[in-house]
Amino acid sequence: MDDAQMAVIMPLIMYGGEAKSSAVEAIRAAKAGDFEKADERIEAASKAIVEAHHGQTELLTKAANGEDVPVSIYMVHAQDHLMTGIAFVDLAKEIIELYKVIKN
Repeated sequence: MDDAQMAVIMPLIMYGGEAKSSAVEAIRAAKAGDFEKADERIEAASKAIVEAHHGQTELLTKAANGEDVPVSIYMVHAQDHLMTGIAFVDLAKEIIELYKVIKN
């Protein structure tokens, strides 16, 4: 794996992890009744997912154009972080809505 591939993979890991962390912070804020902060953290999580998708799209475009995109443990790890981040954000949104109903 060369430096160019790592330059795409590492942001996937970073932004996927950031999205998950922000989603957890959003749930904790909602649990405490701070829905403004919860919404702010969900927005941050969503922006992190968008950033991660840029790297993923770059890899998919290369593959679609017939370029060799080697799969490594780093690639698998990066995709895992991204998918976990997406799942956490989706679940956090639902949990926040539940807390809003409970608090009202």
